[in-house]
This record gives sequence, C-alpha cells and structure tokens, in this order.
Amino acid sequence: MHRAIIVDFGGVLVRTEDPAPREILARELGMTIEDLEALIFASDLSLRAQRGELPEPAFWQAIGERLRIYDVEEIQRLRQRFFAGDRLNEPLVEALRRWRGQVALGLISNAWSGLRGVLKRLNLLELFEAVVISAEVGLLKPDPRIYQLALERLGWEPEAAAFVDDLPENVRAAQELGLYGIHFRDTSEALGRLEEWLNGRR
Repeated sequence: MHRAIIVDFGGVLVRTEDPAPREILARELGMTIEDLEALIFASDLSLRAQRGELPEPAFWQAIGERLRIYDVEEIQRLRQRFFAGDRLNEPLVEALRRWRGQVALGLISNAWSGLRGVLKRLNLLELFEAVVISAEVGLLKPDPRIYQLALERLGWEPEAAAFVDDLPENVRAAQELGLYGIHFRDTSEALGRLEEWLNGRR
C-alpha cells in the first residue's frame, strides 16, 4: 500500500442520474430546479448545516419553513423526492473495493450531519479508512485544512495521494497542496486517470 485515493461523495460516489423527480418537485413548488438546488445545497442554511452549526433534522425543518411547509411528514417526503433520482456510482464503488488493501481509501465531503448514517446504509462506511465530513469537523472544502486532516488520518503525504471531486475549485485546492487532482466529469474517464496514476504513468 504505497498510495491513497480520496473521493468526494455527492456528485462522485452518488450522482443525480435522473433529474425528473427534482424538476417535477421544483415545478410544484413554483421554482426552477436551479433555485431549488441552490436552496438545498448552497443557501445560508445549507452552509450552516455543512459546517455542523445546524443538525440535519433542524436544517430540513428550516428548509420546510422557507418553502412554507410545516408538516413533518410532508418535509420528509420533500427530502425523499429531492433525492429520488440519485444513484450509487456502482463502477466507481466496484473499483474502490478492488483497490482496497492495495491503496488507502479516504472520503472528504461537504455534507450535513446525517452523511455517516447514509454511508452506513449504503455499506460504504467500511470501505474507507478515513471519512472526513465537514459537519463533523467544522471545515469546508476548499479549505486546505480539510485535505490535511484526511491525509493525517490516512497517514500519507499529499504527493502520494489522488483526490477526485466534481467541483473544479475543490480539485484546485487539493492540487495546490500537492495531491494529484482529478476533476470528475465522467466515471470511465476518472477511473482511467486513477489507473494511470496508480501504475505510475502520471
């Protein structure tokens, strides 16, 4: 085991492959899908939850209030419908399982407090030797400290690690620290680049 691979969660390990449920939900709420996604992922409420200042149940309650939805079960349905088109990236997970034991595996995610439970339900938690969730550590990508924390937990130097994320600014921050950065756009492309890097061709 002479290298480490660190991946992002949303947009990499789990991807929105079917946008239809989200589009229908947004239309029913009188919003564009872009506005709905901005509310859930990039609003002040979401950033507070990602920093660990707002537990996930309180976050969804506050989202409901912004949308004038106050019934707990209705808010739960909203959440389920919002994520209904998300799918596990099976080829990437299979590759990580194959590499496990040969490379150290880590995960860094800007996520709410419930992510560890989601990883457990998806049988992914045991795949990683280091799981760094922003809500648990109070740091958000692209803050260099969150990458350094993951590397410390894995016991590797930046030059021995690759980082995969779907947001260019997060990849750039990792590259500035010395990690091999891969901007995730396509699973087969990302896997090809990881294979090349593992085989020393990068």
